[in-house]
Amino acid sequence: MQSFEYASPLTKQDAVKLLAEKGAEAAVLAGGTDLLSLMKDSVVAPARVVSIRSIEALRGIDRDAGGGVRLGALATLDELIADEGIGADYPALVHAASGVRSMQLRSQGTVGGDLCQRPRCWYYRGGFGLLATNDGKPLVPSGDNRYHAIFGGGPAWFVSPSSLAPALIALGAGLRVFGPKGERQLPLAEFYRAPRAAGEREYDLAADEIVTDVFVPAAKGRRSATYEVRQKEALDWPLAAAAVSFELQGGRIRSPRVVLGHVAPTPWIARDAEKYLGGKAADETHAQRAGAEAVKGARPLSMNAYKVRLAQVAVKRAVLRASGQEV
Repeated sequence: MQSFEYASPLTKQDAVKLLAEKGAEAAVLAGGTDLLSLMKDSVVAPARVVSIRSIEALRGIDRDAGGGVRLGALATLDELIADEGIGADYPALVHAASGVRSMQLRSQGTVGGDLCQRPRCWYYRGGFGLLATNDGKPLVPSGDNRYHAIFGGGPAWFVSPSSLAPALIALGAGLRVFGPKGERQLPLAEFYRAPRAAGEREYDLAADEIVTDVFVPAAKGRRSATYEVRQKEALDWPLAAAAVSFELQGGRIRSPRVVLGHVAPTPWIARDAEKYLGGKAADETHAQRAGAEAVKGARPLSMNAYKVRLAQVAVKRAVLRASGQEV
């Protein structure tokens, strides 16, 4: 690991100032569960590490007057799991956070850190960049692509690694970002993007900005669930996941949201599945068909066609789980 400056500001204003002074040569440290491994593997070598852990304004889980929830960027996964209100109103979030099996990662990993986690793609982690090229040639399509994207069509083939993002997007969450020009808010669904050229980032966050808060609208009786399929139950990233939310009126689904995880460079909104589910009975037949609709347009690579089936199953089981039919 190369030497670096370390700063621990007490305010978000000081944090972004310290980041701006170094630009792309600075890095934000929250829980550290991802950044430190990137630094140890020499994937990144920041000249300055700015820890935001001492900024109290970024902590906490709070209810607003309308019944919605604010998640501070430094709220931990353990705090999410332990919050009874989150468990009652947003079970999809608890399902997603609980999927992180490591007690150490859950105690240190933060909401903001999870949303800004860098891809687990072994080409990226091996130093070949987000687009995984060598001498201008893409490595993924003709290489070992067992765990890569089945949606998006390139040139980025990594999968978004966030555990919480699919659930939060299904719940209609928004994000607040702070930088030298002040704060801005955007829907979480618009935060992620698939890089098209070298140098582009996988999310809408400048080098001198930090994520400060996530806002989740009031549940208002909406049901939600996340279902993940992983190779082993111990610490492991899912092979495919699905998060859903919907209203259930007279046994029929209203206003459904279906978001796939770990199958594309961004959390993947399954529009065809959403369109199909609207007005349907919440039963196994329609849940299974929704899974088939969700993978329309999938374009698997040479070694990851199995992900199509896993995504179908994840959608089916998430729909059933949200409707109270555990499988």
